[in-house]
Amino acid sequence: MSTPGITSLALLTPGNFADDDPYTGLEETLRLFEYGERLGFDGAWIRQRHLEHGVGSAAVFLAAAGQRTERIELGTAVIPIGYESPFRLAEDLALADVLSRGRLQIGFSTGMPHAELLGDLVYDGDWRGFDLSYGRIARLLDNLRGDYLGDQDTVIHSPGNRQRPRLQPHNPGLARRVWYGGGSLRSARWAAENGLSLLSGNIVTGEGTDDFATAQLNLLAEYRRALSPADTDHPARVALGRVIVPLDSADPAGRARYRAYAATRHARTLAPQGPKRTLFAPDLVGTAEQILERLAADPVLAEVSELRLELPYEFRREEYEQILHDVRHLIAPELGWRPSAPTAREVLR
Repeated sequence: MSTPGITSLALLTPGNFADDDPYTGLEETLRLFEYGERLGFDGAWIRQRHLEHGVGSAAVFLAAAGQRTERIELGTAVIPIGYESPFRLAEDLALADVLSRGRLQIGFSTGMPHAELLGDLVYDGDWRGFDLSYGRIARLLDNLRGDYLGDQDTVIHSPGNRQRPRLQPHNPGLARRVWYGGGSLRSARWAAENGLSLLSGNIVTGEGTDDFATAQLNLLAEYRRALSPADTDHPARVALGRVIVPLDSADPAGRARYRAYAATRHARTLAPQGPKRTLFAPDLVGTAEQILERLAADPVLAEVSELRLELPYEFRREEYEQILHDVRHLIAPELGWRPSAPTAREVLR
């Protein structure tokens, strides 16, 4: 079996907050991004969650995170495109990217969670006939690339300026930092054919198999088969997500909480779930030694060089920091990863 060779390590957090005190939770999530940067993580990602105790606008949150960090990549996984205007969202993301000095990594998905509640609030009229899938992401990509609006003679005037109209601010590099959260063979193929990088976590569709690892390996193989070899300057990336919860430096109460959390999620890993035959990977909870044994036996990990640590929902910041600390010091180095050099500001802290 191949030895894992991880060269990039990122964290993914749900951004929890209390219903009656959202500021504290969001501030603690920003501090978690800062902590991840100090530890040498290469990326910090936020989930986008509508109607829940989480970040409903990843672009707004990442704009704030860009002012609190200097080096770390700032990602969102994933923005459900069905609720978004391809032009307006592109404006928000472009602005956040410029403010971060080009550190955004943008992940998308199709679909509309809670559509029966939100669809009529987001759209005027019958939204069910709109293209809320891949075509909507493609339109957003066109906007990020900075295609001019109108013909070559079309200009707009503003005080002290005359210019051809296109999305502003324009950063051509952002369109090359777009990811797709793919769970099916079709979605992986579409991402590859459109030059998007691939996010694959602990949920995939069981197509022709009930085994999670087999399904995910098939997904990666399909993605790589469909990639165009032409773009060698900006090769597509593949990041693998796993829920990893080491117990080594946790106190007894924390260890019990972590084990109880994993136990509530274990049954879903035993068989395909629902009409789409969704397969779930087990959470990796245990000592660093036990987790490393399981990772060494993970055939998918051996196929990638980027690992995303997917943090559990509804934990406290101190618990998240303990997990990040143990992964950074006890697990990731054994997978071949080395921390990024600290920035000048981090050295002074």
